Amino acid sequence: MMESIRALYRIGFGPSSSHTMGPSRAARLFREKFPQAATYRVTLYGSLAATGKGHLADKALRQALGETLTEIRWKPQQLLPVHPNGMEFVALDNRGQELARWQAYSVGGGALKDGLGRSLDDLPAHYAFAKMEQILSWSEKSGKSLWEYVQESEDDALWGSLANVWEEMQKTIGRGLEAEGVLPGPLGLARKAAAYHVKSSNASDFLERLDLLFAYALAVSEENAAGGQVVTAPTCGSAGILPAVLRLLDRSYHFSEIKVLRALATAGLIGNLVKENASISGAQVGCQGEVGTACSMAAAAAAQLWGGTPTQIEYAAEMGMEHHLGLTCDPVEGLVQIPCIERNALGAGQAIQCAAYALLSDGHHRISFDQVVDTMRETGLDLACGYRETAQAGLAKEWDQHEGE
Repeated sequence: MMESIRALYRIGFGPSSSHTMGPSRAARLFREKFPQAATYRVTLYGSLAATGKGHLADKALRQALGETLTEIRWKPQQLLPVHPNGMEFVALDNRGQELARWQAYSVGGGALKDGLGRSLDDLPAHYAFAKMEQILSWSEKSGKSLWEYVQESEDDALWGSLANVWEEMQKTIGRGLEAEGVLPGPLGLARKAAAYHVKSSNASDFLERLDLLFAYALAVSEENAAGGQVVTAPTCGSAGILPAVLRLLDRSYHFSEIKVLRALATAGLIGNLVKENASISGAQVGCQGEVGTACSMAAAAAAQLWGGTPTQIEYAAEMGMEHHLGLTCDPVEGLVQIPCIERNALGAGQAIQCAAYALLSDGHHRISFDQVVDTMRETGLDLACGYRETAQAGLAKEWDQHEGE
């Protein structure tokens, strides 16, 4: 059964929901369960170990456990059975004797699973259907829209939660537009959002909107890369796409807040369907699961705000994923900067295009959203390990070879 979309939109600190938010949560849970321990030891496996330092996993763990964390072990070549982002916590007494041991997995977007693959989130919802085909059939029979399906499936906390999410998204954009300078890490990458925002005022109508869209997406992604507070949508690495699209459309059309929140609900449904039937974890399926999903979510939200029918919204979401199939996760230096930041800006642009294209149609098309999600999952599992957030292939490998010359 699908979880609440409140488990998809998480407010936390970047640069990686899998590598910072997930391990931090797991560390706090373990400490709460074994508070009598004198010290703790953590071992990170697979992708968590391969890109953990660049993604600030060690910093997140030390913030969660403080001085009681005496050792972090890194095992990038070893995988635990449930997911590539595995971790093991050990509690020790004051003589160094083991008190307890626990395995957990950071499965994307800050979500956790235990050693048996069971979700550790406690946000119940009652979604009767977990396939878009079923939801569209329900919509046709009931005459209701996709956001109404979300409303009927969630509890009374839905709209207050989404209002908080939208407020936080706007705050992140605001901080990102004001910040200047160089992002942390060895790449020396300069922030661009502030400059792009200023330049948009000198552009023509079409270019002004495009420049603003890029500036908004960059603002969020740069804040994330700097370890700032963002909303997973569905992950930290892809957090800039949906807020950028919503902010641009809100600025251009002056939508009421409830319309924006309904668009967030529909976007959350799209993200949940991908999370349920495939994955939003770059370590599991590559960047198509992160940026591809975010583009689908934003395309669906835009199509709804522009008055699209449920089938047109579904078409927009399908295109958002279809044209990101095969996208690899190959972060240079293990940082959430290159190519991640630019991908958010371009993904936001593609989401707008997908929505506009879908609205020109009657909503009917040959490849369904469910089919493209299944294809994404299969494609992701076929990707070599080096292209799944390990920084061992693709752009990361090319950069390493160039730097070594």
